[in-house]
Amino acid sequence: MTSSPLIVITGATNGLGRIAAGDLARRGARLAITARSHSKADDTRAEILAHTPHAQVDVFLADFTRVSDTQRVSAEIAASYDHIDVLINNAGIHAFQPRITPDGLPEMIAVNYLTPFILTNALLPQLQRAPTGRIVTVASEASRRHGTLSLPDDLTDTTPFTARGSSPVYGKSKLLDIMFSLELARRLDGTGVAANCLDPGFNTTGLGRELGFAGRLEQLLTALHIGDPQRGADLITALATDPEYDGRTGLYVTVRNRREIRPTAPANDPALQALLWEATENLLMSLR
Repeated sequence: MTSSPLIVITGATNGLGRIAAGDLARRGARLAITARSHSKADDTRAEILAHTPHAQVDVFLADFTRVSDTQRVSAEIAASYDHIDVLINNAGIHAFQPRITPDGLPEMIAVNYLTPFILTNALLPQLQRAPTGRIVTVASEASRRHGTLSLPDDLTDTTPFTARGSSPVYGKSKLLDIMFSLELARRLDGTGVAANCLDPGFNTTGLGRELGFAGRLEQLLTALHIGDPQRGADLITALATDPEYDGRTGLYVTVRNRREIRPTAPANDPALQALLWEATENLLMSLR
């Protein structure tokens, strides 16, 4: 890892991403962050600069619920840098009610899975020009509660669900992230670019933002020292920069004792990983 790496991180204006962005800036990284609004971007940049006055923070605005906007910002980021040392795919949502994107897609699949797929593929040339490129995708052990995987139907399934029923949909989006990351690692074998994913554990930051009692619950859990988000952010930072992970790829690492774990079936099935990749390419082609 270079002394002053250029790191692209999505979802840096909230939760784990915001903590990780601040930590990376303090380590001397130049940051390129994505944000949905100018106000959130300005607030995040101001917080980073308050702790690291000489930090370099570039901002790119995008709405990840729109495939065309994700593709646009991906092209803008690619055009802005000759090389990128690290891409951190962190942006994600847990929606407690079903929403359909302007492209007719389930929102959690679009934001949590399609965004990393689109952005990563667009930035691969820049990552391959880095001395040792790294791609870090934030997945989750919520993937173990994914229900039944059905490809390619799950990519476009807009079946209604309740707040309780949202968990399998969220878990499935994270299962897809793991499958994508492992297939990506296989495709990048020998290129010098590492692709790894992680389970950040249970975190109170941003917990259930759509639930009315989320703020009070977060305060209670924080007081009880449950779900410290710094642990998850530290793992993101480690996979992005620590020498411990030099040359290591195809990992799924959990925050619990910071160890590599085996993903739940069928995430570790190479045939299904390849099928997912092909189905995703076909879906994105159909949206052009």
